[in-house]
Amino acid sequence: MNISITFRHMDATDAVKGYATEKVAKIQRFLRAPLKGQVTMSCQHERLHSVEVDVHAGHDHFHAHETSEDMYASIDKVIDKIERQVASAKGSVTSRKKGADRASEHLPVDVLTAHAGHED
Repeated sequence: MNISITFRHMDATDAVKGYATEKVAKIQRFLRAPLKGQVTMSCQHERLHSVEVDVHAGHDHFHAHETSEDMYASIDKVIDKIERQVASAKGSVTSRKKGADRASEHLPVDVLTAHAGHED
C-alpha cells in the first residue's frame, strides 16, 4: 500500500496527514490488488477546504473530490464517495460472475413456464 499526501496553499499538519492516511488505508480491505493512493488537500480563501483522492488498485481506478468548510469533514465525505464507487464496481463484477447477463433471467416467469411445458 502506497499513499502520498500533497498539501497546496496550506500548512502540512501531522494530524490531518495521519487522519487522511488512516481513512484511505481502510479502503484496502475492499480491494484485491495493492492500493496506490494520492490525496491532495488545498485551502481556498481560508474558508473552503478541498480534498481530492485518486485510488489505483490493479486495473481499477477511483477518483473523488469534495469541498467544505472543515478539512476533516471533506476527508470523510470524499472517502464515502470512494467507498461507494468501490462497492458499485465490486457489485457489478459479482453480478457478472453469477451470470446476471443471461437472457433467460430477463424473461418473465410465465414465458419460461410456458416453454417448459411444451415437449416437441
